[in-house]
Amino acid sequence: MSESFETSDVILATPKRVYEAWLDSQEHTDMTGGEAQVSAEVGASFTAWDGYINGVNLELEPYVRIVQSWRSTQFLGDAPDSRLEIELGRERDQLKGTTVTIKHSEVPDGQGASYKKGWSSSYLEPMKLYFAQGDNRYTRPQ
Repeated sequence: MSESFETSDVILATPKRVYEAWLDSQEHTDMTGGEAQVSAEVGASFTAWDGYINGVNLELEPYVRIVQSWRSTQFLGDAPDSRLEIELGRERDQLKGTTVTIKHSEVPDGQGASYKKGWSSSYLEPMKLYFAQGDNRYTRPQ
C-alpha cells in the first residue's frame, strides 16, 4: 500500500518566479537551505536537500505545474519512486501571491505524515521567508 496527501500555502511571488526558483539549482538551494542540483528540462534528474531527495522531472508546464518522480534516502531500496506534483495557482488578489499546492502520492506506507510535515517545514515556510525578503526578481503582476 501507499499513501497520498496534499498541502498548500500562499507564497508572495508570481507563479513564474516560484517555478523558476524551484527549477534553478542556486535558487532552490537558497530558498530551502539544502543544496540542490535541479534542471528545467523534462527527463532531467535532480537532487535536493544535500542529496536526501532525488528524482526525475516527468512533466513541466511553465509557471503552472511541475511533476516529478521523487524519493528520499528513507525509501527502502526496492520501494518504487513516489509522484510529486507542484501546482502554482494565482491568488484572486494578484498582489497576494501564488498558492503553491504540493500533491504527493505513492508515498511508502507509514511515511505520509512525516513527509507532509516536511513539505511545510522544509519547503513552504522557507519559501515564504525567501520571497518575502525583498527578492529583487519579484515583479508585481500587471
